[in-house]
Amino acid sequence: MARSTNSTSKLGAEQRHTIKELVCDILELEPDEVTSTSLFKEDHDADSLSAIEILSVLERTFHLTIDQAEMSRMVNLDGVCAVVEEAAAN
Repeated sequence: MARSTNSTSKLGAEQRHTIKELVCDILELEPDEVTSTSLFKEDHDADSLSAIEILSVLERTFHLTIDQAEMSRMVNLDGVCAVVEEAAAN
């Protein structure tokens, strides 16, 4: 059976896990405190410096360039994963 090339998520479970670990490390949270949709700022008291640090670490870890304008979408793990997927596709 052929795999669909139009998968809704191009990131594998390992990459999503790595992103979650990085975010938790920067926000100084335990992994069980962060869900895919919990909001970094509102739910976890993250500040703009944390957002910049997350973007920078993602760029270094995944060897990507992410436009700083994308930070407005990086409000939770789902948003971060979507931005990383799109940057990896370019």
